[in-house]
Amino acid sequence: MAGDDGSVVRRLYLSVYNWVSFFGWLQVLYHAILALLGGGHEAVYDAVKLPLLFSQTAAFTEILHSITGFVRSPISATLPQVGIRTSVLWFIVWSFPETQSHVFITSLVLSWSITEVIRYPFFGLREAFGITPFWLLWLRYSTFIVLYPIGLISEVGLIFTAMPHMKGRTFYICAALTTIYIPGFPHMYRYMLAQRKKNLSKVKDA
Repeated sequence: MAGDDGSVVRRLYLSVYNWVSFFGWLQVLYHAILALLGGGHEAVYDAVKLPLLFSQTAAFTEILHSITGFVRSPISATLPQVGIRTSVLWFIVWSFPETQSHVFITSLVLSWSITEVIRYPFFGLREAFGITPFWLLWLRYSTFIVLYPIGLISEVGLIFTAMPHMKGRTFYICAALTTIYIPGFPHMYRYMLAQRKKNLSKVKDA
């Protein structure tokens, strides 16, 4: 009985977490599109700043979920993805105003937010009702093929945009950290392709 109660609490918590995260990223996407249409890419960051900072920083809890075994996602995939994205947002975009009106911030925001308004409902429905419609499953494991490279290029582009404005050791530390992307991209991309094959094949075999 205690185990069943723990499972119910876990599913309830993860369901609430995923739906709150979804609405946060939906705000980001909504305001980004309005700003882009109304004022161009220069207006996007100011329009999404608060929900973007909140939503991406909140994702740090996913590292704890992975470490504690609350979810099945391996820490080797969760840590670099969440850690790098959050670091770029706070230590690059938030810290260097020169990046905030760059076109790369628009591609970054759109690629991140589209990804998350698909990902969080996928897990939210699975935790709350134990179901995921095929179209959402397909989007979850297919859109990254285009969106992940766009997001990565945007991250690197914003880092290089900020680097001329860095002083002292910060410049060299940041330059060294960008080398993480070289082995990191193929590792993560292969992992996501493997997850796509695994999850879509289950549907075909069912």
